[in-house]
Amino acid sequence: MRRLTTLFTAVLLPACLFSLPAAAAQQHEGQYDIADIAYGAQLFSERCVVCHGPNGDLMPQANLRRGTFRNASTDRDLQGVIRDGVPGTAMAATGYAEAELAALVAYLRNITSFDGTGVTIGDAAAGKDLFEGEGGCTQCHRVGGSGPAYAPPLTSIGRTRTAAALRRVLQNPVSGMMPSNRPVHAVTADGRVVEGRRLNEDTFSVQLVSKDERLVSLDKRTLKEYRIGNESAMPAYGDRFSEQQIADLLGYLLSLKGAQP
Repeated sequence: MRRLTTLFTAVLLPACLFSLPAAAAQQHEGQYDIADIAYGAQLFSERCVVCHGPNGDLMPQANLRRGTFRNASTDRDLQGVIRDGVPGTAMAATGYAEAELAALVAYLRNITSFDGTGVTIGDAAAGKDLFEGEGGCTQCHRVGGSGPAYAPPLTSIGRTRTAAALRRVLQNPVSGMMPSNRPVHAVTADGRVVEGRRLNEDTFSVQLVSKDERLVSLDKRTLKEYRIGNESAMPAYGDRFSEQQIADLLGYLLSLKGAQP
């Protein structure tokens, strides 16, 4: 069977093991994770203070500290204003990714109460060193054109996953596993054992990436055994790394905003 990298263009399959729902700043309206708020505070300090000031109150017509937004009543509306800008004003359209928009909204909703404590977004360079070194992440994950294809690529993970989601996965990977990415153990009619990461499944078939990085499609009706596991191959870094190291890894992952290879 051809290598996985030559087959992804021919098969449309979901592919995110570093796996959580698409970017969303809160589970419910008004609830925000501290990691998203912290990431939003970082983005605000880097990109928004020039116009809005460090406290968000530099522009009287858009005083962010009041918590009321003339052109946005919901979080989704507020994301739209940040992304698309406001015609006829100095608020221009931005190129923020969904995860960044979610973080900025989380911060703006908590701008008066957030004091910078609790969770920090660490140093991306230090996180890269951990990712490629002690963390052993490159043994499974691809970034850009480098790395294996057994686990999903992380080249643009910072665009699609929120800070809160990534932090949860780093601390406890099982909590963030999506059903479409769970490990599979199958035994074919001739007794061959096939193990790998599930990519896609329907009533009659399942597609997975084997441990030797091959794309395998199985007819479930012919299998002698088919079992989906609940364990993650990714270690729980919350048990291995300090809070600062977790923060640095988080900073690196959030910095990965390139296009998928």
